[in-house]
Amino acid sequence: MAKPVSIEVWNPNGKYRVVSTKPMPGTRWIRLLTDQDCRVEICTQNKTILSVEDILALIGDKCDGVIGQLTEDWGEVLFSALSRAGGKAFSNMAVGYNNVDVNAASKYGVAVGNTPGVLTETTAELAASLSLAAARRIVEADQFMRAGLYDGWLPNLFVGNLLKGQTVGVIGAGRIGSAYARMMIEGFKMNLIYYDLYQATRLEKFVTAYGQFLKANGEQPVTWKRAATMEDVLREADVISLHPVLDKTTYHLINKDRLAIMKKEAILVNASRGPVIDEAALVEHLKQNPMFRVGLDVFEEEPFMKPGLADQKNAVVVPHIASASKWTREGMATLAALNVVGKIKGYPIWSDPNRVEPFLDGNSPVPAACPSIVNAKQIGLIASKL
Repeated sequence: MAKPVSIEVWNPNGKYRVVSTKPMPGTRWIRLLTDQDCRVEICTQNKTILSVEDILALIGDKCDGVIGQLTEDWGEVLFSALSRAGGKAFSNMAVGYNNVDVNAASKYGVAVGNTPGVLTETTAELAASLSLAAARRIVEADQFMRAGLYDGWLPNLFVGNLLKGQTVGVIGAGRIGSAYARMMIEGFKMNLIYYDLYQATRLEKFVTAYGQFLKANGEQPVTWKRAATMEDVLREADVISLHPVLDKTTYHLINKDRLAIMKKEAILVNASRGPVIDEAALVEHLKQNPMFRVGLDVFEEEPFMKPGLADQKNAVVVPHIASASKWTREGMATLAALNVVGKIKGYPIWSDPNRVEPFLDGNSPVPAACPSIVNAKQIGLIASKL
């Protein structure tokens, strides 16, 4: 029998019971649930990652829906228990759902929600921040100052890389990858080389137009190129940012051999998924190439780093904070809550999960739809005509 889990309760007499496995930013998400007659129970257990047993205790004998986190293991055991408790919906407070067995959820008729559309700019900004921090050795310099080692200006003190006029490489030019590319191109007048299975037409048009603008103003125009292979990007780019999905084809996408073909002073940034990089190989590459730098927001075996990574001064490492802007995190909580209450109420599925502004506008009525259900087709949910 699972041990009791500490909770905070809102609207205790609500008809529907919705559980959140973590406190989430803001209060709008809570109000949206309570306004729809939901009793909201928020787990306040002092534990970073809840176990399956902890979540089973939270689900209990009656539960209409759960809002969970990407650190949790949502598989057969939990979806079976949620279904027995009368549950209709589970939503990750995340755009990704690698922690979710979607087939198991569909087997038990549970809708699986996620929160795309609200993370694009925030994640791209963090990738750009890591690029700049690595290029200009910001973290090393900060630690140097705090240690009281600064005696005065020196010609060779923390010399880094100039970004202007260099080439930025993007692997995966979807929404986030394209937003990152635009920031680097417009912000630092970098040229672009990208690799994607699909042509990024809008991004190409943007770079062309910006190049024409620069030329008209007497500046060197920026250029773009769609690479035939990922290796072309790795060979040519000065800064490479990874934005692929994580599946069997992208696991250890960056490995020992591919690191070896990159420039010795290249910068590699990853704010997508940790396992796309062979982290052990990366540690060895950093040791052997002190001018090679990385900026990492995600790690292969979170919350842990591979041995030796933390010791590398040419690595900037942050704890999975790509979506950590106030607006984005509160928006994620809102979308996750609306996925759950929408399924409970029998609402249809929103037609475009990346166009979420109507759900986030606190001054307008919320659409009567589920923002994003990834297994809608599998469980026979219809799309909204709104």
